[in-house]
Amino acid sequence: MDIIRVAAFVFLLPVSAMAQAHTDDHGTERSAYAGEETRAIKSLSEQDLAEIARGGGWGLARAAELNGVPGPTHLLELADQIGLSADQRAQIEEIRGHMQAEAIRAGAAFVASEQALDAAFQQGAPDAETLERLVAKTGDTRATLRLVHLRAHLRTLPLLSDAQVSRYAVLRGYTDDPCAAVPVGHDPAMWRKHNGCD
Repeated sequence: MDIIRVAAFVFLLPVSAMAQAHTDDHGTERSAYAGEETRAIKSLSEQDLAEIARGGGWGLARAAELNGVPGPTHLLELADQIGLSADQRAQIEEIRGHMQAEAIRAGAAFVASEQALDAAFQQGAPDAETLERLVAKTGDTRATLRLVHLRAHLRTLPLLSDAQVSRYAVLRGYTDDPCAAVPVGHDPAMWRKHNGCD
């Protein structure tokens, strides 16, 4: 009789431990979204809202930025190191001011559309037609906001020399410094001149 109890205990122990481990793992698992349910607009953090309200980039111009097309805000921050002329600075400042004003307007429309989508779910589940309309609106307003930032990057590019664009990429950490080493087969003086090293 004791052997049967011990055998049953030994057999059931792993099953009980596995069930307990599963319960513990499942019970302590938290959503990556935990805490976000208190946001005013669930899909946007306070930092997101502040960035959008001030006309900040919000990462929307990465397609340009990371493919060698600098943006006006960072160009002005690095103006001395890039060697921007007074004329370049004035033109880029104008682009930046225009971009920021447009981004504030477009950002407000985007936030309003996200707020409307959020409100539809707060009031219960929206019907399919309402959902489609609200999602399309948020997509359109986000696209408009993104376009504002990407256009500003495109407007700055013709104002810059190749050397300035290369220097910008180095300063932003996207490429190695071309001035650190002249590739074999290149005239050092010409290389340094074309890369804005001097």
